[in-house]
Amino acid sequence: MKREAAVDGEVTRKPRLLSMVIPCYNEEEVIHETMRRLGDFCAQLTDLDIELIFVDDGSRDRTRSILKEYANRDARIRVIGFARNFGHQIAVTAGIDAAHGDAIVLIDADLQDPPEVVHQMIEKWREGYDVVYGTRTERPGESRFKLSTARAFYRLLNRLSNVPIPLDTGDFRLMSRNVADALRSMPERDRFVRGMVSWVGFRQIALPYKRAERFAGTSKYPLRKMIRFATDGILSFSTKPLQLAVGLGMAAASLALAGIVYALFLRIFTSIWVEGWTALMIAVLFLGGVQLICVGILGEYIGRIYNEVKNRPLYVVDEYLGFEVDMPHMSRSPVVQCK
Repeated sequence: MKREAAVDGEVTRKPRLLSMVIPCYNEEEVIHETMRRLGDFCAQLTDLDIELIFVDDGSRDRTRSILKEYANRDARIRVIGFARNFGHQIAVTAGIDAAHGDAIVLIDADLQDPPEVVHQMIEKWREGYDVVYGTRTERPGESRFKLSTARAFYRLLNRLSNVPIPLDTGDFRLMSRNVADALRSMPERDRFVRGMVSWVGFRQIALPYKRAERFAGTSKYPLRKMIRFATDGILSFSTKPLQLAVGLGMAAASLALAGIVYALFLRIFTSIWVEGWTALMIAVLFLGGVQLICVGILGEYIGRIYNEVKNRPLYVVDEYLGFEVDMPHMSRSPVVQCK
């Protein structure tokens, strides 16, 4: 979509706008290098206007104050400061909500996803693709455990999901305006952005790239958060865990029925009858375990329903910096303070 403006009664075409959304959480060790790399990238783009939208996800270090210093010096930089830590996927969502670009790029501040790869994404976008997602061919600096569990997760997710989700792909991607508008219309709170982008459709293509090690700092996704993130991905895009619960219940009922028939046979037709608690305890523990698994699966889905019906804001913004007075017009936050 070309942007147009009237000048002296004539319509002139403005350069297309590229919005880059960069979520940040406690990144003071790397943010200066991030700014340098993004500055080099912007200098190489002469035919696109650029806005850099940094979303501070409730950092407890100097990340926000550093971002403010840069925003005061560079009109292309905007800052969204959350009132607390809402999580990476919510921070990405807030950036998409605020972006006004004809294309939007999602990239983390830790420099594991090289900004230089965005040039290739832009070329694919100009060829007519609505989504260009980065597929990681190498992931240096990450443990064998993390690599193997991530590989298993993406393959399990694809087996369970009704929507194919690209393997070995994170949130590093370029999206067209149409895709961003579709994501804005999706209000769910337990968000799995890479799956939501796959769900909306449009023309999508993979772009293989080598992921780098973190420039500095530590990962903001420890094992606990990774497990929760994987759970959100599976439960948000599949009802098969509910079908699994039904299957486990039927299997347990079948085994219980077989045990009852066997016990009655021994009691009626044979003289073998050993009184004891071993078999009883095994049956009780097995059935109890199956019931708890099924209740837990149901509880996860019900918990998501509960979060949705409360209808709370998806995030709360403490301040917007670098935006115009009437921006960002699509914010879902009840607090809007443009500065």
